[in-house]
Order: sequence, then structure tokens, then C-alpha cells
Amino acid sequence: MASHQDFVDYVAEQLREAGSIRSRKMFGEYGLFCDGIFFAVICGDQLFVKVTPAGEAAFPNLSKVSPYAGANDYIWVEDVDDRDTMTALTRLTCLALQDQTRKRRT
Repeated sequence: MASHQDFVDYVAEQLREAGSIRSRKMFGEYGLFCDGIFFAVICGDQLFVKVTPAGEAAFPNLSKVSPYAGANDYIWVEDVDDRDTMTALTRLTCLALQDQTRKRRT
């Protein structure tokens, strides 16, 4: 089932305190970017955030699942109404991803 633009817009609005959130249609679903960093996907009207050690440590109770067949596991954010958790997870994830990118460049 493809995601709906209304859901994508709602998630982006919920994450507004994490940074500049942008969505992009990708492979029939959506990719999410925060301040230019690709950090999550929306598939089937569900939010999946990339797994990082910082995100796993801070939110050990959030499930890790594959958003689609053949994909790596992502952290599944079931409660997209929980703005505080989503914002904190997004910030931690993007900081970790930004650090990974810097290490690769050096």
C-alpha cells in the first residue's frame, strides 16, 4: 500500500522542531530528510528511522523492522503522535549520520 501525502505532511509537521524536514517521493514511497540528511522512510503510512547506535541506545523499546522486502532494519515509530520521541530520535539519528559522513570524507 502506497503512503498518502497527508500522512507524510503530518509526520513532517510533527518533526518541525528537529530541523528543516523535507520529503521526497522515492520508489513509490517517501524518503525524509532533516537539514539535508536522509534519515527515514515512510512506507505504507508508517515511519521508519535509520538505525544508529545512539538511536538504539536511547530508544531500546522501539521495534526494529524492515520497511519493505529486502531492506535493512529501521526503527519503527508506531506512535507518530508522540512528537517528543520522534523529535529526539530524529535529532540523535541525524547527528550520528552526520558524523558517519564526516568520517568517510576524511
